[in-house]
Amino acid sequence: MTEKTDVVVIGAGPGGYVAAIRAAQLGKKVTIIEAENIGGVCLNVGCIPSKALISAGHRYQESLGSTFMGIGNKETTLDFKQLQKWKDQTVVNTLTSGIEMLLKKNKVTIVRGFAEFESKNMLKITNKDKKINQLTFSDAIVATGSRPIEIPGFEFSKRIIDSTGGLNLAELPEKLSIIGGGYIGCELAGAYANLGAKVTLIEGAERILPNFESDISKIVSDSLVKKGVQIITSAKAKKSEESATSVTTTIETAKGDLVDHADYLMVTVGRRPNTEKLNLEKIGVKLEKNGLIQVNNKYQSSVSNVYAIGDVVAGLALAHKASYDAKIAAGVIAGENIIKDYRCIPSICFTDPEVSMVGLSEQEAKAEKLNVSVSQFPLQANGRAITLNQTSGFVRLVYLSDTKELVGAQIVGANASDLITELTMAIENYLTLEDISLIIHGHPTLSEAVMDTAEIGMGLPIHF
Repeated sequence: MTEKTDVVVIGAGPGGYVAAIRAAQLGKKVTIIEAENIGGVCLNVGCIPSKALISAGHRYQESLGSTFMGIGNKETTLDFKQLQKWKDQTVVNTLTSGIEMLLKKNKVTIVRGFAEFESKNMLKITNKDKKINQLTFSDAIVATGSRPIEIPGFEFSKRIIDSTGGLNLAELPEKLSIIGGGYIGCELAGAYANLGAKVTLIEGAERILPNFESDISKIVSDSLVKKGVQIITSAKAKKSEESATSVTTTIETAKGDLVDHADYLMVTVGRRPNTEKLNLEKIGVKLEKNGLIQVNNKYQSSVSNVYAIGDVVAGLALAHKASYDAKIAAGVIAGENIIKDYRCIPSICFTDPEVSMVGLSEQEAKAEKLNVSVSQFPLQANGRAITLNQTSGFVRLVYLSDTKELVGAQIVGANASDLITELTMAIENYLTLEDISLIIHGHPTLSEAVMDTAEIGMGLPIHF
């Protein structure tokens, strides 16, 4: 059976479903194809469920250690099965069912199955019952996302798991080891440590969070160690041995091999694009060696009616970047005269404390031959941070020394994930420190730290 549509979107994650809705809003007949779950990795087994576990860990620790505020608690208990039920049913299902409702509301046809290109205008779709249908289209958007990388000797199994497995454990592990000290590894290390597990974090670089500046990495590292996390850096996981109840890992370090025993070993060393089973080469779509699809500034591939967005194209593999890509690609297909046009993308790590950055660091700016200065304000001097009992961290601004135009920012501390948006907007709109300082920030709020940091850079500090 052959169906026909204007636009087909392959993948229903934060890139795909946004592209489908926007194309439909712009007057196109749209079909979206999803082989697994509406909402993709982010909503089902990534961003959202991980933040649910992180939030639960914070609540648990707050309850255990609340007496400094005069709040007494006779007994704090943790029902891990109930926590997982809340995560899956209340958090994930609420959001994924909401996305499906939005697709239907915008008259997007949802097709469950696995898609392969037969030609530049036709797909073969195989559903779970192996039934095959065909779909012809005018334009296609590939939004198939990415999956965790497996490393030799550590293939995924019952005890060696990826981040998806780490989020769906049936019981709270007594001992959890993690290979990879990037943002996923650090987030889940903190979450499980807060929930009561003993965690070991293994990182090949000299420090965890190597993509963030060293002082930021140290704050997160110190926080994890305080929670009882063992951090092993400059290390390589050599081999593993698995039993019915545990996994043993041999770790190579400069001081010799270490042997680590854990209930589970989670591997979080990166992701690879899901492009190899789409038959893209068959229709002439050009790929990079790593499987990424080559696109122009309109997200068009080498085949002009086939577009690609999100984790399958170059750039940061972030959900919010995929959603941005989606709106541009859908707009181009609908005839809008738009191109990819952003100066910066915020990166966020939901560690404890949270970390966020946008634009250039001081080192990156100097590498680009920019004459920059830096101002920094400690959250210890922010009234709202003190009332939250979360004073660890700072706001740091990187700006041109002559014009004071903002070119970068880093935030460490409570709600850093929310605060970074103001500074992203400032960089996108070429604002200066004076522009930021003249915005009236509500009191008492954490956002006042942004204003205070700008005033320090201007040489007119009030609270520092």
